[in-house]
Amino acid sequence: MKYLTRPVWILSLISLFTDMASEMLYPIMPIYLKSIGFSIVLIGILEGVAEATAGLSKGYFGKLSDSSGRRVGFIQIGYAFSAISKPMMAIFVFPLWIFISRTIDRFGKGIRTGARDAMLSDEATPQTKGKVFGFHRSMDTMGAVVGPLFASLYLYFYPEHYKPLFFIAFVPGLLAVISSFFLKDKKLMEPKPKVKSPFFSFLNYWKESPKEYQKVVLGLLIFTLFNSSDVFLLLQAKQLGMEDTLVIGAYIFYNLIYALFAFPVGFLADKVGLKTIFIFGLALFAAVYFGMAFNQNMYLFFGLFFLYGIYAAATEGISKAWISNIIPKHDTATAIGTYSGLQSLCTLLASSFTGLIWYKYSATIAFVATASVTLLVLIYFMAMHNPEAISHKPNK
Repeated sequence: MKYLTRPVWILSLISLFTDMASEMLYPIMPIYLKSIGFSIVLIGILEGVAEATAGLSKGYFGKLSDSSGRRVGFIQIGYAFSAISKPMMAIFVFPLWIFISRTIDRFGKGIRTGARDAMLSDEATPQTKGKVFGFHRSMDTMGAVVGPLFASLYLYFYPEHYKPLFFIAFVPGLLAVISSFFLKDKKLMEPKPKVKSPFFSFLNYWKESPKEYQKVVLGLLIFTLFNSSDVFLLLQAKQLGMEDTLVIGAYIFYNLIYALFAFPVGFLADKVGLKTIFIFGLALFAAVYFGMAFNQNMYLFFGLFFLYGIYAAATEGISKAWISNIIPKHDTATAIGTYSGLQSLCTLLASSFTGLIWYKYSATIAFVATASVTLLVLIYFMAMHNPEAISHKPNK
């Protein structure tokens, strides 16, 4: 598998270690924050500020990576920030310091995302983008399986002892940082002339970007605006009588399916086309949300989470691979960073929309609305003609 080069393996391992650290803390974060005095409202504000920081910084640092002609430094600093934030959350319990610690974590994500995805793109050809991004997503998501499993095992033996987990999570985070030092920048492009870049200057890329990029990203962002947090799926399962352990089990099961299918789905995407696989993923998403709206059998939820895992495998890495094929190589980090930043902001709005519809009407209406909009986005992509199909004809 020549397309899985040394940098692809290293970046994938780094993501596995980092996701392991982050997802180890994901199930216990709200509980821990409440235990040190955070209210539900304050937790919501904390997550909102953190995600907004990540979203806005992705575009800026993506543009900075393209302008400097460098990738590795952004990757190293980004993962280092995320690693050191883990023990900080346990050491500093004053709300202001918790805000700073959580923001440092998300700021690190913003620094590294564009440069990392651009480096993955640089290691692939138009015919291998699906495989490369699919493999990376597979390894990344495996961390989301191992992390919660380890946390569950730890809490089984040490119930309610949350603080040590933050220090334990620092270990895989540190391994990610160490691994990043095995990466080297390739001299693929010359640095652009140095000009002052305001923080929001990456938004100018939208005006300069190819029309195909604008059309694809517009469809992706409309979908994101209605693609709320996975927490709502887990909440629906809980409301219909699932025990806590089964709900966590369903979340781990979803991540396992995602991890197992991301690479083979990426392989298939290089054969039949990235756009085709992405549309297939949207169809699965709509089916899952319609199912969530009307399903009353708690065991059928595992079937829906199985389909949801395949949906994620068919869309997450595939969307970035698709974008990287329709923009000039020297703008890869800017293009993906701009999309990722706007996507983060849309995700914030999506959860707010879904929560409001759920509160005002019902869970059924919320899920049906999401599924219906997804079908409209699916039709939009089916009707859209773009060069991706030319770039991804099956190899003979």
